[in-house]
Amino acid sequence: MNNRRWLRPVLAGLLGLAIQACATYPKSGQSALTGTWTNSVGSVWTVKADGSYDVDLNKDGKHDAWGKMTVDGDTMTIWRTGGIKPHGCGDKGVYKFTRSEDTLQFTLVKDSCKVRKQNALQMWRRKSS
Repeated sequence: MNNRRWLRPVLAGLLGLAIQACATYPKSGQSALTGTWTNSVGSVWTVKADGSYDVDLNKDGKHDAWGKMTVDGDTMTIWRTGGIKPHGCGDKGVYKFTRSEDTLQFTLVKDSCKVRKQNALQMWRRKSS
């Protein structure tokens, strides 16, 4: 019986580590956005660790727009540096975001770019590698 006394603390410790490991994805900052994401209209958005991004708007595998972003906590400021430039898309857009494990949701703060708003305000899902 005494031989099993150590088992409970060990199992409790392992359970604690497992729970902590599940919740370690970044929820704010640049690293929370880094990766490849898709939304319900099929756009693919790839965000790099250096703050650059590219977007495939029409699912043809080609980059339609690209640019830069800065992230401060849960606020992203984004602007295009190349690719298509629809009317009203010359200025920066500002969005708040929330991230769960594999989903990303934006809330509009300020953006005059209609195309960017339509895409950003969709639910984004992390694309599998």
